[in-house]
Amino acid sequence: MNEETLKIPQATAKRLPLYYRFIQNLHNAGKQRVSSAELSEAVKVDSATIRRDFSYFGALGKKGYGYNVNYLLSFFRKTLDQDEVTKVALIGVGNLGTAFLNYNFLKNNNTKIEIAFDIDKNKVGKKIGQVHIYDLSELQSRLIEENISIAILTVPAEVAQSITDSILETSIKGILNFTPARLNVPSSIRVHHIDLAVELQALVYFLKHYPNDTENSQDETN
Repeated sequence: MNEETLKIPQATAKRLPLYYRFIQNLHNAGKQRVSSAELSEAVKVDSATIRRDFSYFGALGKKGYGYNVNYLLSFFRKTLDQDEVTKVALIGVGNLGTAFLNYNFLKNNNTKIEIAFDIDKNKVGKKIGQVHIYDLSELQSRLIEENISIAILTVPAEVAQSITDSILETSIKGILNFTPARLNVPSSIRVHHIDLAVELQALVYFLKHYPNDTENSQDETN
């Protein structure tokens, strides 16, 4: 995201790609305008939240008219840097890592896994999809050479910190951490932790204790 979007609340920032995806669908369907109520129904975020999110960026719509789809598409493409490709490295080509390589964010034109790393000699030197797998010993040099800015970490928890330490002097600015480990990094590195086990446990808890709470059944921060 550009510098302007960094000033908005994090919860709002996390919803922007969701809005952008739906607006893309509207544009592809030939729709010219959309109301906050229609957006709300599609993305499962209440209308008041959508209007508040959009208000951080000024007047994106008009009262009684709604929002111009082409304008929103252009605005979010610029805001989310959709015209600039972000190179990603995958570290750990296990089952989850392999799934990421096969998927490789096909619907995200601006995000692409460029290289992958593993210690398994049976995987090193091969390709999954179009992504070449390198030996972990080449991690630092390859990240610097390819100017990679984001790393996806799908390695065993016990080695997550040591691998993170090894990339602190590279071009990496952000880490998407799929391990249970909580990483210690300097303030210059942003880490997003995605612990699938914790998310599943939280879902089970809510199903058990809030079975009829349909009003808050959608996690708006995802």
